[in-house]
Amino acid sequence: MVQTFRTPKFLRNFTRNRSGASAIEFALLAPLMIGLYLGTVEISEGVAAYRKVTLTAGALANLTSQVTGISAADKDNILQASIAIMEPFQGGVAAKVSCVKIDAAGVAKIAWGFATSGVTARATGENATVPADLRIPGSSLIWSEVSYLYHPVTGFSPGFSYIAATGKDLSDEMFMSPRITPPVYDAKSCS
Repeated sequence: MVQTFRTPKFLRNFTRNRSGASAIEFALLAPLMIGLYLGTVEISEGVAAYRKVTLTAGALANLTSQVTGISAADKDNILQASIAIMEPFQGGVAAKVSCVKIDAAGVAKIAWGFATSGVTARATGENATVPADLRIPGSSLIWSEVSYLYHPVTGFSPGFSYIAATGKDLSDEMFMSPRITPPVYDAKSCS
């Protein structure tokens, strides 16, 4: 006689009972969905902050290249107007602008520069690194540099975020030709 194994009644009822399936599925998927949501928020904010840094660098070079002379008040207005683009990302924004003179031999040197408070402007006479396509002998360029210390929206959690607790430095630079003539700043010409 062959004896067959019969599943006890309570086990048969347990396999048929579906009342807790949704709770188990939620418990398995919730961490994944929350992680995806936080990752999307973090990436979106980081990309938005970097885009603002790029726009600020462009505006700083553009505003500086449109004038023929820069007074102390003009300098402050140019910096404040450019940095205002960073809203709502304020705090930790550093900006500097320089006029680069390229001599007949193609050597680029800083003619003058200014920067936001807490940042050192490039020194007059300092060599400048200019892309080869823009190094035209006997010309001038406006060089803007902007950096922003980005802190994650969700904060730092070890093992979850690649951004350190100190934040991530986002920076960009822009070179632009003067529109009319190279501007004069602090009695220093760039031509």
